[in-house]
Amino acid sequence: MAIKNVTISPPNFKTAVFKIRGSAPYVQNKFSQKAREMMRETQEAGSTAKKGKKREGKDFQLAYKQAMHISHEGWAGIPAPAFRAAMVSACRVVGFQMTKAKLSVFCEADGFDADDGTPLVKITKGKPEYVEHTVRIQQTTDIRPRPMWAEGWEAIVRIKFDADQFTFEDVANLLVRVGIQVGVGEGRPDSKTSTGMGWGTFEVLSDE
Repeated sequence: MAIKNVTISPPNFKTAVFKIRGSAPYVQNKFSQKAREMMRETQEAGSTAKKGKKREGKDFQLAYKQAMHISHEGWAGIPAPAFRAAMVSACRVVGFQMTKAKLSVFCEADGFDADDGTPLVKITKGKPEYVEHTVRIQQTTDIRPRPMWAEGWEAIVRIKFDADQFTFEDVANLLVRVGIQVGVGEGRPDSKTSTGMGWGTFEVLSDE
């Protein structure tokens, strides 16, 4: 049997850097440490957990603070995977295979969440404001305190991409589409559970 040599070209990854500015508010809703602890307690209790257990009062300020992604260095950030997932989602409207995009585009992190290790992109401009929103989950209505960054928030996004699959222009145009059609955070246009609130959209100002 003849032996055939197979040549695999080396990875050809490049990084594109973009400055983005929010064209709408950005709203964050991190799954809080307290909620995880309560879930853990219930699971550990197993069959001994009481359905009629007294419900504790909600600390709205604590819930607001715990809804934010804060790095080890103390700055607030947007989950880096949100940009990557948004770019993969945007491939649906440009005819690029999402399965290939998952292996071809990545968002580099500026740091990591001090609580759960989530990779973060630093918010370089803008301060969070306390807001309350009424949400409906199945048959339950609840008031959720959340941090909101007003329109005009900014960040520097670094996209690492497979240059054998995408050109720089492809990446730039895809991120532009993300800013207009997909968004990031709560209430974004591409929300899995609704058509969103129009939050989390942005414009790409320039490449750095």
